Amino acid sequence: MTTYMVERSLKGISMEDLGGAQTAAIGKAAEMTAGGTEISYIRSTFAPDDGRCMCLFEANSEADVKRLNDEAGIPYDSVVAAMDLTP
Repeated sequence: MTTYMVERSLKGISMEDLGGAQTAAIGKAAEMTAGGTEISYIRSTFAPDDGRCMCLFEANSEADVKRLNDEAGIPYDSVVAAMDLTP
């Protein structure tokens, strides 16, 4: 599987709505995996001053990551393959 980074512009989002989006992503990943499309939410980083949010997913394709976000109703600007460099 590949790590994908989802870039989002969420300026002005409340912490409650941001938490709801994260919960939706986690739930949709579990639903898709149960349905045979293996995908997992890794984590997000949010910069509240300018609204940038970067979310990491592990999946077999960019299309699967886009599908998850589309079906969960979470807006995004782009999805790109990425390297997770967590020590």
